[in-house]
Amino acid sequence: MSGVIDACLALLAFAGVLCLARLVRPGSVADRIVALDTFLVVTVSGVAVTALRVGGAFLDLVVVTCLVAFTGTLIAARYIEERGE
Repeated sequence: MSGVIDACLALLAFAGVLCLARLVRPGSVADRIVALDTFLVVTVSGVAVTALRVGGAFLDLVVVTCLVAFTGTLIAARYIEERGE
């Protein structure tokens, strides 16, 4: 099982690097917000896999990070809507 967890963490790290690369690349505000939201989902998934490895710790961190990501996405969507992009 340890090999599967290590493979999941490696793939999530690769996905995080791709999200950060998209975040840095020039583009519209909406593209960057989607990249940031995807990065936060990958981060939450990484914390959840790490919690699986250590036996259930960090689950409160997963919940808090999900709430912060969701709130941030809502605020950004409202910002884009008001700007009219």
